[in-house]
Amino acid sequence: MKEGLRQSMAWVHTWSGLLVCWLLLLVFMGGTAAYYKHEITFWMKPELHKAADAPSRVTPAESATLAVRELQQRAPTANAWFLSLPHERNPLIYASWTNPPRKGMTREERRAAFRTQNFTLDPMTGEKTAAARDTRGGEFLYRLHFDLYYMSAIWGRWIVGIASMFMLVAIVSGVITHKRIFKDFFTFRPRKGQRSWLDAHNATAVLALPFHLMITYTGLVTLMFMYMPAPTKTLYGAEQNTMFAEVFPNAERVKPARQLALLADIAPMLQHAERAWGQAPSRVVVINPNDANARVQLHRPSGQQLSNIEPSMTFDGASGALLSEAKPMSTALDARAAIYGLHVADFADSLLRALFFVCGLAGTAMVATGALLWGVKERQKYAKVIAQGGKVGFGVRLVDALNIGAIAGLPIAFAAYFWANRLLPVELAERSNAEANVFFIAWGLAALLAQIRPTRAMWRFQLTVGAAMLAGIPVLNAITTDTHLGVTLFGGPGLRPVAAFDIVVMLLGLLLGWAAWWLGRKAKQQAAARHPSNPASTTPLEAA
Repeated sequence: MKEGLRQSMAWVHTWSGLLVCWLLLLVFMGGTAAYYKHEITFWMKPELHKAADAPSRVTPAESATLAVRELQQRAPTANAWFLSLPHERNPLIYASWTNPPRKGMTREERRAAFRTQNFTLDPMTGEKTAAARDTRGGEFLYRLHFDLYYMSAIWGRWIVGIASMFMLVAIVSGVITHKRIFKDFFTFRPRKGQRSWLDAHNATAVLALPFHLMITYTGLVTLMFMYMPAPTKTLYGAEQNTMFAEVFPNAERVKPARQLALLADIAPMLQHAERAWGQAPSRVVVINPNDANARVQLHRPSGQQLSNIEPSMTFDGASGALLSEAKPMSTALDARAAIYGLHVADFADSLLRALFFVCGLAGTAMVATGALLWGVKERQKYAKVIAQGGKVGFGVRLVDALNIGAIAGLPIAFAAYFWANRLLPVELAERSNAEANVFFIAWGLAALLAQIRPTRAMWRFQLTVGAAMLAGIPVLNAITTDTHLGVTLFGGPGLRPVAAFDIVVMLLGLLLGWAAWWLGRKAKQQAAARHPSNPASTTPLEAA
């Protein structure tokens, strides 16, 4: 190796980051939004806002009883019922079910069927709420950040997994490369071209370095059985279901007896669990309802434990007798559950969740500034060519266009998704798919325009559009619903997520607007200082 270690690591850092940075921007943005997926889903179902704005007058046991009564009427032959009871982040009672899959059904058809098999109850009265519009809400953004879209989930996870491995290499090599990493964190030199972008990249990277390492590594570990199947295949061969039954006891499914047996009263089961745990269960799963082999699983809220596996109790559905509590887990499973829980952050309270959200934004900025830094650095090699009226190389132009399409285009896509939620007809067939299509259509248009003309003016245009769309969401919400900021800011706790969403997207829109203004101001200053014989370059961010 002729070069030193740091020089070699600098090369690795540059290319391992650049090759996947635009996909990583999507992953970071979707994953950051997913910290508030429940709140986003609630905002995207305005029909439920009124019901959530009143204190509950029914106990968890009564809530579950009412939901079970409704499920008995709607889906008595389902193979499983799922209940989500009111808690801090869930003001309503959500119920859903799954029917035995028909022969020949695809995975997407099963998912589509599941989306129509649900209802919501008012926690104040226990009665059904108004039917909410068909939307995936925050779940779409959550799934997008590791499943992608328009492809098999397995392919999506492999693609995101490979990108995450590149990301991990980029982080480690970046730490090795930067010998003054912590000193330079406190240094920012504005208006210094490449040096300014390097300072911004360093600051956003070091600011949340532990988070970046944690979120990348834990994201890989959550899917380790898919990425590294050799050990389990060696031990279990083709019997992978046996492995999951042994390693994850709660995942074991009980086969129906095919003998009719009415489900026992569920209220005493919830009361028993509440006495044992000191708090009411947050989720109820009924397997094989109305069958002699019915099982009722009660799950305690995760609280502040790292593990994503909630403590649970299992009851015999026919007799109501307690069968078992959550089994002690092995050390390996305990470690995996803690790593998985650290990634999804279900344990976090409101303040810690906000910190995770800010760190996610820092990760997005880190990836974006890294991509911009490469373009600024490469552009300097063409300084003389540009000064003589020439053009930059194809590779630099391509990276410029991809940067605009991802950094400025993705906020437009996210905003378009929320605008579609309010503007598409409520009765539209396959409405949730239409919202997702709007997301990708908006992103595709932004990326296409960037490829046609990757200029500073295009940066300003797309940043301005994204700013207007994000900052305009609270206005759109006020026009299309009754739960605008004037109501939600002074309403009950159930409406706080709606107000918080409006405020956050407005602040993000203002941030994009500031970036667009800064670019315009920078362009005017450079035009004034440039000699008339040296025509203005039309390429983006060359001297930022």
